[in-house]
Amino acid sequence: MPIRWYGPANPEDPIYRHFSRIVNLTLHAGVFAAINSGLWFVQGMRHPWEHLAWVTDIWFTLLVVQLITVIAQRPGRTEPVATTPTHPPQRDQP
Repeated sequence: MPIRWYGPANPEDPIYRHFSRIVNLTLHAGVFAAINSGLWFVQGMRHPWEHLAWVTDIWFTLLVVQLITVIAQRPGRTEPVATTPTHPPQRDQP
């Protein structure tokens, strides 16, 4: 199931901003995995690229820094607002 934001897109909302940072992190991780694995595959098929390990290490370090930033900037825990009552109102039985 894809992740989805339910509600109005309000950039002032801290939860919305955190959600945006999480989406950016997952996109960054996906691009890293796709491009990096493709580069290593091409290197194995063609010829060695001496600096590919450095590129991988630096890019992975940036990905970890982004992860730490996302975790550090998460908003404080708030109580969820119930939109529907948890217990239906009881009627008097005759």
